[in-house]
Amino acid sequence: RYGMLSSWVAIVCNLLLFTAKFILGLLSGSIAITGDAFNNLSDVGSGVATFIGFKAAAAPADEDHPFGHGRIEYISGLVITFLVFLVGVDVVKSAFGKILHPEPVEFSLFVIGGLLLSILVKLWMSAFNRKLDRKIDSGTLRAAAQDSLNDCISTGTTTLGIVIARFLPFSIDGYLGLMVGGFILYSGWGLAKDTIGPLLGQKPDPELVHRLYDMILSYPEITGVHDLILHDYGPGRMMGSAHVEVSRTIDVMQAHDVIDNAEKHVQAVLH
Repeated sequence: RYGMLSSWVAIVCNLLLFTAKFILGLLSGSIAITGDAFNNLSDVGSGVATFIGFKAAAAPADEDHPFGHGRIEYISGLVITFLVFLVGVDVVKSAFGKILHPEPVEFSLFVIGGLLLSILVKLWMSAFNRKLDRKIDSGTLRAAAQDSLNDCISTGTTTLGIVIARFLPFSIDGYLGLMVGGFILYSGWGLAKDTIGPLLGQKPDPELVHRLYDMILSYPEITGVHDLILHDYGPGRMMGSAHVEVSRTIDVMQAHDVIDNAEKHVQAVLH
């Protein structure tokens, strides 16, 4: 439910920002602002993909998927990545056209005010997603929060560039558009790494492994741990197994109780 709330907020806010920036881009004739607008449009697509991902990932386990459908969230992340790359390439292509055939950009306080307002909206969206992430520990929400922060930097660069360009004898709009496009492609690469890694079965976080060993070995009766295996079935759906060693002199029922307690402790703290 938290994930779907985040998705709806992203869809509505980014749709409004796209509309506003697209109009500002037309009024000013700036490819950098128009590129920024289409970056927000890709975020609308991201919100839709995330919504579908969270909805599908919430489906209960069944006979064909005994560990649930959580990895669908990673697949929706790949769809988002594709959309981001598509927008980035298109903005870079348009920016090259502006560099080869420069056109004057209309400076307006109304345009600058609109861009500054969009930065405030994106800052709020970043804080909102981080707050939700703290409640459910979702990599998707962390990525959404970071993406909103990236958009602030992108829009801030565009705004600053338009202000500086007013005092220059030549147009730098195409170069600003190139920077925005490059930034979009860079953020897409970061998203790709975050989603492809879990699907391919990347190694677990060393800090998590260290915490697991410490928690298990905190029981005096357990003298060693080996063959720890962790499986990621989607955000918040990690499962694991480990072999633990106990003294040969300990009663088998006592050993069983100790291991049960360790398992419950791990589940309560690390979920």
